[in-house]
Amino acid sequence: MTEALVGLLCMLVLAFLRLPIAFAMGLVGIVGYAYMRDWSWGAAFATAQTKIYETGRNYTLSVVPLFILMGNFVTRAGMSQELYRTAYAFVGHFRGGLAMATICGCAGFGAICGSSIATAATFAKVAYPSMKKFGYSDALATGAIASGGTLGILIPPSTIMVIYGIMTETSIGKLFAAGVLPGILATVLLCLAVQFVTWRDPAAGPRGERLSWKERFATLEGFGWFAAVGAAVIVAVQLGWLPSDDAAVLAALAVFGLSLIYKGVTSVVALFVLVMGGIYGGVFTAVEGAGVGAFGAMVFALARKTLSWRALYAALVESARTTSMLFMILIGALMFAEFVNITSMPEDLRNFVSRFQVSPVAVVAVIMIIYVLLGTAMEELSMILLTVPVFFPLVVHLGVDPIWFGILIVVVVEIGLISPPVGMNLFVLNTLLPQVPTRTIFRGVLPFMAIDCVRLAILVAFPIISLYLPSLMK
Repeated sequence: MTEALVGLLCMLVLAFLRLPIAFAMGLVGIVGYAYMRDWSWGAAFATAQTKIYETGRNYTLSVVPLFILMGNFVTRAGMSQELYRTAYAFVGHFRGGLAMATICGCAGFGAICGSSIATAATFAKVAYPSMKKFGYSDALATGAIASGGTLGILIPPSTIMVIYGIMTETSIGKLFAAGVLPGILATVLLCLAVQFVTWRDPAAGPRGERLSWKERFATLEGFGWFAAVGAAVIVAVQLGWLPSDDAAVLAALAVFGLSLIYKGVTSVVALFVLVMGGIYGGVFTAVEGAGVGAFGAMVFALARKTLSWRALYAALVESARTTSMLFMILIGALMFAEFVNITSMPEDLRNFVSRFQVSPVAVVAVIMIIYVLLGTAMEELSMILLTVPVFFPLVVHLGVDPIWFGILIVVVVEIGLISPPVGMNLFVLNTLLPQVPTRTIFRGVLPFMAIDCVRLAILVAFPIISLYLPSLMK
């Protein structure tokens, strides 16, 4: 275990010296591997070469650039405005309604974007001006945007889930399915946090304008057509009139065609249902679903006339840069994991737990506490990549379901994203809303951090919430 702890310390020192985390993990992994093999540099470099080659040719990793591209297209299509307007139409008249509309809008946007930072940045521009117009406090407004933004990595598709699935060889499709019910639970609990804040201070979130039911349903234009197509496809498959693959193709063409006519929130919902329904039903693989989603998002942008040649080039370049960054970090993490796995740390941890006969739930609870504490001082992706190689062999040894553990890790990352002082969503808001003091942003996220910890406890206590949908998958 000593070798692994020294390697972890060296990696942290290199990171604090401003060496990029990918290089820090890779360097420590190579040197540590060579040391464990009696300073066999040939073995270390051969292992590094293998990891680089296998990562680059890994077909499953194709979901990463495709989902990133999907998110970039959706962001450029400006779908956040429609999502926010629809959510406001239904809940805006409640006390704190605009904040709840922001959270619901973030949930919808995250379902097709997959990026927490992009979701928070988008709604900082979309929702904050409206909340200020109605007299919302800066603390509640920024807290709702920052916490709502975290839903982007829990509600599938999620880049964090993909990376976790690759590192642990866990089904990405099942991880996506496992994130649906916890994502709904998260949205409800964050809205309850808004209600708690406005109950304590009614002036923090005044009521918005109440719209008629006709005006509310007008925001769901085209819902009937999308629902009819979906019902027809399902009936045709159930009666054996169409093979499931042919039905998926027809459904995709129908969604793309209707999206050219109905450009509001219903097309976003339809795309999400198409992609996740195809993956959940076993019609699409995760990679195929990502391709369908990226193409559908491009259709949205074309229909809304927001995708010029220049915008298309910018989206492709941004997706390539983000993908390159993630692949570099992943390769470094895999090399570091290879080093940790050949030390005695995984076996020592298993022996420690077995000696004291600690229950699996207690071990998971302790690991979650460690993650929450690390999240207040470390960047979230790096935290996951560093710790999964250490903790995952232990939880598998204890018989813990890797899908459930993966969802818990994503929830902990969500908490880290809004944890002062280094939460990434807080930095995003501090940059985009310079008129709001940093102290106010930190104060605003505290009630949402508390409710997120409650949610984490619920998911630890009731694994069925995360595991029910994956258990039904084909």
